[in-house]
Amino acid sequence: MQIPAIAPRPEPGTRPRIVLYHQTHHRPNNGPPVSLLPLITHNTGITHVVVAAIHLNEGPGNITLNDHRPDHERYSTLWGEVAWLQASGVKVLGMLGGAAKGTFERLDGEDTGRFEAYYAPLRDMLRKHKLDGVDLDIEEPTTLPGTIRLIDRLRADFGPAFLITLAPVATALLVNTPHLSGPTFDYHILEAMRGHEIAWYNTQFYNGWGDCSTPFWYETIVRIGWKPEKVVIGLLTNPTNGGSGYVQQQHVESILQTIRARHPTLGGVMGWEFFNALPGGQARPWEWASSMSRCLNAPLQPASAAQQQQAPMRPLGQETLPRPPHPYPAESIKTLQDLGFTHPQAIAALNSTNGNVEYAAGLLFQD
Repeated sequence: MQIPAIAPRPEPGTRPRIVLYHQTHHRPNNGPPVSLLPLITHNTGITHVVVAAIHLNEGPGNITLNDHRPDHERYSTLWGEVAWLQASGVKVLGMLGGAAKGTFERLDGEDTGRFEAYYAPLRDMLRKHKLDGVDLDIEEPTTLPGTIRLIDRLRADFGPAFLITLAPVATALLVNTPHLSGPTFDYHILEAMRGHEIAWYNTQFYNGWGDCSTPFWYETIVRIGWKPEKVVIGLLTNPTNGGSGYVQQQHVESILQTIRARHPTLGGVMGWEFFNALPGGQARPWEWASSMSRCLNAPLQPASAAQQQQAPMRPLGQETLPRPPHPYPAESIKTLQDLGFTHPQAIAALNSTNGNVEYAAGLLFQD
């Protein structure tokens, strides 16, 4: 396979992060691999790719990348292309966890022997595939001590250059607001205790847990103390990639420009996910990264001009945050709230059940 010449890239850290998750590795019906190479051959400005999703299943060493072992032959193209991206200056991480529960439960708890039994094969897999970091997507109840232990071991085993990121939903960065990592998991405390080890947070502003159709959510997160450079704005790249929260490309670029004018150190933007990202869709999914790169690397507009174009932002209490948009009837939301669940929890459950209230209630009670 002959690879076209790749243009020189700026040094890491000199530009905003453009992050893409890559979970759908093949075309439908076991079709050909979805190639990552256009991200570099088209000089898109991509800075990081996160290969998803690594799961620790029952039994130490029973690791899968989605539904197959990471060294399965179906992934030979993927790992070969990962090496090409890394050679061109793109950092490639592996996403651990996600919506399939169990991974962090197996790494949690006071039984150090059990932790070692599950952690060591994960460490070896990350080393084998020479990943530049790991993204902890904790979407199940877990504890801060367990997460800190995992972060400390990763740092000890992989050294200071290894990237450790987390992928909370936007509500997790607010205060006393439901999120996906469990009722006792406080990201503010985690940042205070291990923020020096965490490169940034791939924050999900979609699926009812946040909203990027307005700057207010990001602005509120910053105003309560988060550093702009640590918060990467997570977006759906296609409305079919989530239950709700997709924002049209032109509108989201306007929002990003407004945020960047106020916060020049904005951490960047991430997209879920690559294979069908708009505006190019499955035929040209790399265009999303190109568009985001142009938006975030354009010369900064003077703050005074930005303020003239946008209504001035005022400090917002969480109760005044606009609720994330969703496609579900108000009656469906109220039914779930009457059962004792919050508005974000109701939307998230409806997202997971295609709007079926009965199934959503069952899912919430199961959790």
